[in-house]
Amino acid sequence: MQINKRDGFISERREETKLPSHRRGGFTLLEVLLVIALLGILAGIVIVALNPATQLAKANNAQRSSDANTILNAVWQYSLGNQGSLPSSVLASADCLGTAAAEICKTGGDCTGLTDLSVLTTNEQYIVSMPFDPTGSSADGAGYEIKKSANGRVTVVAPDAELSDTISVTR
Repeated sequence: MQINKRDGFISERREETKLPSHRRGGFTLLEVLLVIALLGILAGIVIVALNPATQLAKANNAQRSSDANTILNAVWQYSLGNQGSLPSSVLASADCLGTAAAEICKTGGDCTGLTDLSVLTTNEQYIVSMPFDPTGSSADGAGYEIKKSANGRVTVVAPDAELSDTISVTR
């Protein structure tokens, strides 16, 4: 007990008990579990919102578009370096003369019935290697098709495009 000298009253002052140092700052197990549960719920929402399957399909389609441009640019560079003539395999393919496209061989020369564009990769003059579909859907083929129209325009198509996209490059 203490006597308050100013007021003359007797007042009782309790001394605060101090907690041990190991109990001062920290979280209880319940608090930690609640935070982990909330983070799990938020992560689930983010994963559903981003939809990784759609993102992967979009990335594959972007790669297909880039590859189709690469193949067409290599064919174009070949024709510029050879007085405007296209690789003979594009001209010799019966499928390429009409509207149907012929699949491009990815290994060069080993693919029976496919369009061989290995002349583009010879000495890495026009292209280092023939690109192939990111999903690897075709065993021997590159997953890309090439065709030459009646008016001489060359088109490279990626028929395995995902998300119902059409990937086609014409020059």
